[in-house]
Amino acid sequence: MTRFWAICGAANACLSVMAGAFGAHALRARLSPEMLAIFETAARYQMYHALGLLAVARALNPGRLGDAAGWLMLGGIVLFSGSLYVLALSGIRQLGAITPLGGLCFIAAWAVFAWSSLRR
Repeated sequence: MTRFWAICGAANACLSVMAGAFGAHALRARLSPEMLAIFETAARYQMYHALGLLAVARALNPGRLGDAAGWLMLGGIVLFSGSLYVLALSGIRQLGAITPLGGLCFIAAWAVFAWSSLRR
């Protein structure tokens, strides 16, 4: 699984940079400042947690806690950043109800990461 988390981290970092560039260049003239800020938040949090996935791959011994931290970060990226990307591009405000679930995944991921590091 270590290799899997490294690949997920690198892929998400790449996607985050691409999203940030897309937002800065292609969307700046098309989105309102509020929606552009939402899009940028999505890219920023995706990058933070892409780096978190790389940390999971590098720092943790394979095991259930390390994998749980990785799955929670990946789920958080999908729920948090994904819902914000779609919200910014579509304007569908109801998607904002999904975003806090992704935030909870992020919080749980870092708590599990800390716990697994303490247990090593």
